[in-house]
Amino acid sequence: MRRIAGAALAAALLVPVAAQARDYCPTRPGLGENPCVVEKGTLSVETALADWEHDRSAEERTDTLLVADTLLRFGVSDRAELQLEWQPYGRDVTRDRVLGETERKDRVGDVTLGARVNLANPDGSGFSWAVQPSVTLPVGRQPIGGGDWGASLIVPVAYALGDTLTLELTPEVAAEVDEDGRGRHLAYGNVLGLELELTDALSTTLEGEVRRDDDPVEPATIVRGALALAWMANDDTQLDVGTAFGLNHDTPDLRLYAGIARRF
Repeated sequence: MRRIAGAALAAALLVPVAAQARDYCPTRPGLGENPCVVEKGTLSVETALADWEHDRSAEERTDTLLVADTLLRFGVSDRAELQLEWQPYGRDVTRDRVLGETERKDRVGDVTLGARVNLANPDGSGFSWAVQPSVTLPVGRQPIGGGDWGASLIVPVAYALGDTLTLELTPEVAAEVDEDGRGRHLAYGNVLGLELELTDALSTTLEGEVRRDDDPVEPATIVRGALALAWMANDDTQLDVGTAFGLNHDTPDLRLYAGIARRF
């Protein structure tokens, strides 16, 4: 009886370990995406506590603040997850530097529905890649929301260069909403990143992004660099901070953000 009871206790103790055998891999905090998926039945909640972007030109200055922009990821199989992202609140403040006038808009953002299907190493180890289609629903209003529906396809790729260094690629093609909020146009680009594990709990990611936006009203080529830090407070919780900076005239000058990710 003691042996049977001991075996039953050991099996019970092993159940939660088996359910959370895969290391937690939040999508935050980089500009790009990662190819790993959360395990079946696992929910990941990833929230930008604050995300501020600043852009300044000779004519105007624009500051955009997003609060509680949240991504939900739910594992539906060993290689697939469903995703839902919503921007519940955003504030856009534009200051006309010539006339001295200020316009402030408080808006709700859009909802994005998507999925990620991993095609090699769903835990993100070694060489891993996935496909990630999504569609954006015009729940919010401009300038925080797009004003119309959009869609995108991302193919995140990761390749481990060693025990502590990982190369990451995030090519994307999208049907982006036009600047006037009616209709769509082609947008495409790529994010190249290097993730370095500084310790077992602390990692940093250095990234560069080039993205072409063929908007019929205001076409632009976005070029930016980014640096982020992520700290695993425990096996299921990550805290992060990051910054991105524009490298040409078309790109917003500065972005600062901080967030949290939690696995349930």
